[in-house]
Amino acid sequence: MNQTHFSMTRITKILIANRGEIAVRIIKTAHLLNIKTVAVYSEADRLAPHVRLANEAVLLGPPPSSESYLIEEKIIEAAKATGANAIHPGYGFLSENAGFAKKVADNNLIFIGPSPEAIEVMGSKLAAKHAVSKYDIPMVPGTDKAIQDPEEAKVIAKKIGFPILIKASAGGGGKGMRVVNNEGELEENMARAISEAESSFGDGSVFIEKYITSPKHIEIQVLGDQHGNVIHLFERECSVQRRHQKVVEEAPSPVVSEEMRNRMGQDAINTAKACGYYGAGTVEFIVDEAMNYYFLEMNTRLQVEHPVTEEISGVDLVEQQILVAQGEALQIKQEDLTINGHALELRLYAEDAEDNFMPDTGTLNVYKRPSGPGVRVDDGFDEGMEVPIYYDPMIAKLIVHGSNRTEAINKMIQAINDYKIEGIKTTLSFGKFVFEHPEFQNGSFTTKFVESHFSPEKLKLGKQNEKLAAAIAAAMFFEKDNAIPKISNDENLGWNSRMQ
Repeated sequence: MNQTHFSMTRITKILIANRGEIAVRIIKTAHLLNIKTVAVYSEADRLAPHVRLANEAVLLGPPPSSESYLIEEKIIEAAKATGANAIHPGYGFLSENAGFAKKVADNNLIFIGPSPEAIEVMGSKLAAKHAVSKYDIPMVPGTDKAIQDPEEAKVIAKKIGFPILIKASAGGGGKGMRVVNNEGELEENMARAISEAESSFGDGSVFIEKYITSPKHIEIQVLGDQHGNVIHLFERECSVQRRHQKVVEEAPSPVVSEEMRNRMGQDAINTAKACGYYGAGTVEFIVDEAMNYYFLEMNTRLQVEHPVTEEISGVDLVEQQILVAQGEALQIKQEDLTINGHALELRLYAEDAEDNFMPDTGTLNVYKRPSGPGVRVDDGFDEGMEVPIYYDPMIAKLIVHGSNRTEAINKMIQAINDYKIEGIKTTLSFGKFVFEHPEFQNGSFTTKFVESHFSPEKLKLGKQNEKLAAAIAAAMFFEKDNAIPKISNDENLGWNSRMQ
């Protein structure tokens, strides 16, 4: 794909087309660069920190995102009305909407992200596979075109071998995805996948891949400019997932060798070059038990888990996004980058892990963040705020950095203990379960970790044991504090005499 070149245009004011922690994150870097910011918000977010921290704020509409954060025209109008000359979409919402990116450019505004063409190509898993096919990048065995005929699907499935995975071409977050273990399950699961893909993405295209039964999910952070330069910033391990969504991430991966890192990094760079990519992006791979890796997809935006890469590389990815969007060439060379220590991230959700991760809402009656060297909290809430029902239930990201993985794990467990939240259910206790688990600590875990090792009952039992241990410790302290010292009769008489 031809590389598009743009002239240098200095960004003076950014409208952040998002909410919560990512809006706060972008505002902080923009202000460090002496760039003014405009927040947009729904009625539910009127008191949110991102509204207060921005230089200006514009109300979009009622709480539902379909009536506020997803209305493209209102966002562009707000940018023009406030004199913003750039829009940062964050992640989610409109961040991977090629049509929105084009509208931004058509209105003479700068979209802080890749080109609409790159978003469109990589937004389709089939188109992405085709784009990278000219490079020798490992692919999971499967179809390279959409398929709808169950009989044709059966022939293909027999050829590549069960189990197979039916995936929506335009999918994400586990939607339009079905695992099929045998021929008898294929027809029904295919119909469901197509239906779900149509309702979720407006595109019923599905394809078939060999299902890697217990993979690791490892991704590479890439950064490109509008002059054809692309670098990678090492890998992130994202294998701890629930419902096909990441919940714990780390950098670097505990199992990736330097040789494998270099190969994956070059494949990620080539993937970016295949679509003329610029800005921050992520190339995702799955890794089988024999440590063979396969291209999965490319995410054309800033990832939720970008802080762990920032912590080990020392690179502010939001700053780089802004500089690239201005037309500047990358000042970072691949050989300049080294891995410094180890970083972990826990996505903190307003969910009840003891009730199958059901979302919870309510008031943050107590909200005390942990702090200390190497502890970072990216969030968009304050104590006393309501957690609304209208959006993703993630309320914060807890990030730690240590000189090595063991230190980082210990620091994370302590930070979880120091994080005080009352008023809503959260996944803090689940996070502690993960970081204390032997399989996580030895690095051998896969995407099946939660399914294989976690259950609400284990969490409840752990809480009961903690309460019991606390009660025993309190009883021992009371007994020690109230013990009568053993003394001789003479001493006792003397003591009594003195008391008289």
